[in-house]
Amino acid sequence: MSGIRPFRIDVPQAVLDGIRAKLCAYEWHEMPRGAGLEESWVYGANLGFMKSLCTYWADTYDWQRWEAALNRFPQFLARVEDIDIHLYREAGSGPAPRPLILSHGWPGSVFEFLHVIETLAHPERFGGDAKDAFTVIVPSLPGYGFSGKPERPIGPRSVARLFDALMRDVLDLPDYIAQGGDWGSTISGWMAYEGKGCRAAHLNMFGWRSPGVVPETKEEQDYAARAAQLFEMEGAYFREHSTKPQTLSYAMMDSPVGACAWIVEKFHGWSDIRKGFDNVYTKDQLLTNVMIYLAKRSFNTATWLYRGLAEDFTGSPVPPRARIEKPVGIAAFPIDLIPFPPRSLVQRHMNVTHWSDFPEGGHFAALERPDDLVGDIRAFARSLD
Repeated sequence: MSGIRPFRIDVPQAVLDGIRAKLCAYEWHEMPRGAGLEESWVYGANLGFMKSLCTYWADTYDWQRWEAALNRFPQFLARVEDIDIHLYREAGSGPAPRPLILSHGWPGSVFEFLHVIETLAHPERFGGDAKDAFTVIVPSLPGYGFSGKPERPIGPRSVARLFDALMRDVLDLPDYIAQGGDWGSTISGWMAYEGKGCRAAHLNMFGWRSPGVVPETKEEQDYAARAAQLFEMEGAYFREHSTKPQTLSYAMMDSPVGACAWIVEKFHGWSDIRKGFDNVYTKDQLLTNVMIYLAKRSFNTATWLYRGLAEDFTGSPVPPRARIEKPVGIAAFPIDLIPFPPRSLVQRHMNVTHWSDFPEGGHFAALERPDDLVGDIRAFARSLD
């Protein structure tokens, strides 16, 4: 591999001390009180939960432990066009591992995929078959985590162009499968639509949309009405990120508690918590994801991707009703910001050759249901033979 240099996460102690000092100095305030509201998240991040989480953060949480875990797999910085892309690269077992790029979204990070890298790259270590191995690439999106920061907002189509160049030109991994949820699903969709090196895409959220494709059947129209209602209730963050992200940044860049609440509320709202929030994520998982935003001061530039969606018009216009023609696999988990539409509607946007409906799981599938997601990626990859 040429054009890349090794990288290791090493957050200075002074940065950690500064985060903890602001955390401990935070002055708590009130939330609405009344019958049934003590444990409620209906007004946003629950006060009792946040106090408990932040007490654990200040007194017990150990960043160095998780930094060591994040440094377990080989990492690199790759210069692509004019930006440094941080990535994990784990070479797969066997003679012919398939190239696979896993793209996260907001408010996630590469941490989402940390515990599935080895399973995907070395299935034989877990009772599987080395023939199912992938060479796994996990990049931080531009402006996120340990990647470089763009000068101004860029959109998912531009990120897809960068990631396609990363896979083809820098890593020499053509014929790759692109996988993702959240922004990762949109980026992976763009990679499948126009990426020169992409063979297929596997998505666990409905992100990439074809212009001019509209609901036609009653089932599709009913779905569209429900989706619009869900977005009306949950989409305030999206409107702020896509219109005035800089205004939001002044508060969030200065307050670890504020950034944590903004992020954790989405993990609560978009995850399958029917068996309890504490049964889905540990405090350490929630905090490590937050710490990646804080340690590299990337909360502000991470939100820019939303504004980039509105103003980054890189590339030729997509023709009306154009479709992703490369094979697309769908892993549909029941709980999400906006769940998958009926297959008939998705099929008009992309060439769906594989579809799995799961009874449990939500938006952050790699963390919530890792075995389901890994198994579905493998099944989709086999179907491409």
